[in-house]
Amino acid sequence: MIKNVLLLETIAPEALAVLQESVNVFTGYDEASLKEVLKQVEVHAVITRGKMQIDRALMEACPHLQVAARCGVGLDNVDVAEATARKVLVINAPGSNAATIAEHTLALMLMLMRDLYTSAERVKQNDWNWRNQYAGDELNGKTLGILGMGNIGKRVARLAEAFDMKVKYWSRSAQECSMEEVLSQSDIVSLHLPLNKETDQIIGVQQLAYMKPGAFLINTARGALIDHAALLEALNTHAIAGFAADVLPDEPPVQNLSLAQHPRTIITPHAASLTASTYRRMCLLTVNNVVAVLTGREPDLNSVYNRNSIV
Repeated sequence: MIKNVLLLETIAPEALAVLQESVNVFTGYDEASLKEVLKQVEVHAVITRGKMQIDRALMEACPHLQVAARCGVGLDNVDVAEATARKVLVINAPGSNAATIAEHTLALMLMLMRDLYTSAERVKQNDWNWRNQYAGDELNGKTLGILGMGNIGKRVARLAEAFDMKVKYWSRSAQECSMEEVLSQSDIVSLHLPLNKETDQIIGVQQLAYMKPGAFLINTARGALIDHAALLEALNTHAIAGFAADVLPDEPPVQNLSLAQHPRTIITPHAASLTASTYRRMCLLTVNNVVAVLTGREPDLNSVYNRNSIV
């Protein structure tokens, strides 16, 4: 029996081709098409990327579901607990975006520290003389504080050391310093934590107050790690020097529009992992493991998030 896979979002063409070779592929990119598929098809696997939810309601509508998969690393949009209770394998692509997220983080650091965005904009406005008031600095010799030392945090640390930066870090599993020490002693603080109950708005009024007035904050992890009202206040009062991020709690920004348009912020549109190489790699890794499960082969167990919870 050929199994049926429901795509909630587009995936890389190479990954789609792999799916189509082994399973039947259906798409539910909007509410109307999703309802139509669910009425007509016995769904065995659902694949999403970063936006569409694989939640309890969808699982209830798919009683034969074997796999809930995300072409990515974080599982914020997959109800892992519900899937596990239903003995549905949750598949993701761990580690597949570490290199590109780390590169993006360093790019944001350089843009903030050297004020590259403003420099380029001034030249486009034919204001070459802006160089006379340029006040950027360099990463060399600065202290980088990293919160979260998983695959991405460790890679950021290695890149920072190549720039001759000093690195301090804190995470729940590897604490070189206390969080207060990291925040208060760093010229740049970069967030690489997962989002959960313990880390939701882990950076708030008190944590921002620990930071140096001239320090920068960078977030390429999850938008909800930061209390953005407190962050906006810290920027407006010059409690910190600037903020750069690839993630916000609401995307595209509506509630955070004032933050995105602030003169001392640089916000990119959750694009750090959308490089051609990483996008293709994440999709292929996920799809190959989904096909393995549906065709009775062994998937890469490192990519089965709830492998230890299903007996």
